Amino acid sequence: MLLSSPLVSPALRVSPQLQQPGNGCRLRIEAAKQLTGRVVTTKADKTVGVEVVRLAPHPKYKRRERIKKKYQAHDPDNQFKVGDVVELRSSRPISKTKHFIAVPLPPRDTRRKSQLLPPLQSQQADGDDDQQPQPPSTGL
Repeated sequence: MLLSSPLVSPALRVSPQLQQPGNGCRLRIEAAKQLTGRVVTTKADKTVGVEVVRLAPHPKYKRRERIKKKYQAHDPDNQFKVGDVVELRSSRPISKTKHFIAVPLPPRDTRRKSQLLPPLQSQQADGDDDQQPQPPSTGL
């Protein structure tokens, strides 16, 4: 069943439990907004400021430009520091400006590199640090 409101995207679907007749007018939309950004401020208690960067076309010149926007996110344990990469998950309004919950993400460079690349030769050799490298022989 698709939602018929002109304000809701037609790609959003209603959960199967709510499609049955007799459940009333309760509708739960399963799509949630998720953003990824970097923590830029931690001055407030249980709140972090997260800067999200996205690419959007310029209205006149059609060249893509970086657009930065700051969001306030809920951090109940005060676990994040400036520079951490976090994911923002949409939630109920927590305060006037907080509508997201911050969730930790691993740093971007360590997510796949350790899985895709084999270990280096220097990492494979355990006790070979004491030996001096031999100069190449000329063969004469």
